[in-house]
Amino acid sequence: MVRTQIQLEEAQWQQLREIAHREGISIAEAVRRAVDGMLEEKQKAYRWRKEQALGVVGRFASGLQDVSENHDRYLEEAFDPR
Repeated sequence: MVRTQIQLEEAQWQQLREIAHREGISIAEAVRRAVDGMLEEKQKAYRWRKEQALGVVGRFASGLQDVSENHDRYLEEAFDPR
């Protein structure tokens, strides 16, 4: 484990203490669980976005014959605000 210090707002500290006390765990364990929850949420969001992006692959036809070779140029043209 890595030892670290954090600063919390007073209200955060009080709520964290109450949760830790209710669950019979240390404040450090409560913080670890909170961090795990946030990291898991971020991973789920990433996986969902990836699945959504991969889900559209092959569903649309542009009519262009060189998309696999020039996709970067086409994306730049589509998203470049100039």
